[in-house]
Amino acid sequence: MKKSDRIIVKTPAQIAGCRLAGERAAEVLRIMCDAVRPGVSTKALDDLAFDTMAALGCKSADYGYYGYPGQTCISVNEAVIHGVPSEKVVIRDGDLVSIDITVECGGFVGDNARTVIVGEGSREKRDFVAWTEEALKAGIAAARAGNRVGDISHAVELVAGRHRLGIVREYVGHGCGLSIHEGPEIPNYGAPHQGPVLREGMVICIEPMLTLGSRRIRTLKDGWTVVTADGSLACHSEQMVAITASGPAEILTPR
Repeated sequence: MKKSDRIIVKTPAQIAGCRLAGERAAEVLRIMCDAVRPGVSTKALDDLAFDTMAALGCKSADYGYYGYPGQTCISVNEAVIHGVPSEKVVIRDGDLVSIDITVECGGFVGDNARTVIVGEGSREKRDFVAWTEEALKAGIAAARAGNRVGDISHAVELVAGRHRLGIVREYVGHGCGLSIHEGPEIPNYGAPHQGPVLREGMVICIEPMLTLGSRRIRTLKDGWTVVTADGSLACHSEQMVAITASGPAEILTPR
């Protein structure tokens, strides 16, 4: 699967394929989030994902994508996205663990992500995760036919700004379904009423990537793991939705 910038309006049959892939991706994510606990390595979680995908009749769309070495992306604390699973990364009580699952099922792709707190966590961490989910929900609410991509971006930015969160700008949401990355790009900031018009049949991933400090990021020596430049905590949440003829978007990765 190659990256494409083309916006692909799906047929009803293709939406059905995306729906099945999304449901599979959501189930893998649910099982992995339930397995997050102190003492578990991110590699063990990645192995669980491999087994779960096989049992569900799908496979990782991440593995081998531009040479990516993991089945999933698991990013801990200051890691924003693309954390490479490793035996050396062992989860501890209080950690923020972001899990990003992308599966291929019957020629279609499902993509979703979520950040969970290990244990109860601090009030600050609980608020941070809740605010990121709030931003995601605001973005999804703006994903309606006739609106523009900028309306989604602006909705996410308003929530992040209200809570004084850093917004990562180098990575964005995207179209999805026939490949991992399709057009349009969906930033988590921007002016309303700008960008491509949202049309029935578009399948997109909305994914706030927020920080408790600076929005600046850097990539670790592994060439993949993206972390905050100032070491502040990061949070990532993503759902894949289909634009409908009228009314709210259909969430293809149900929680």
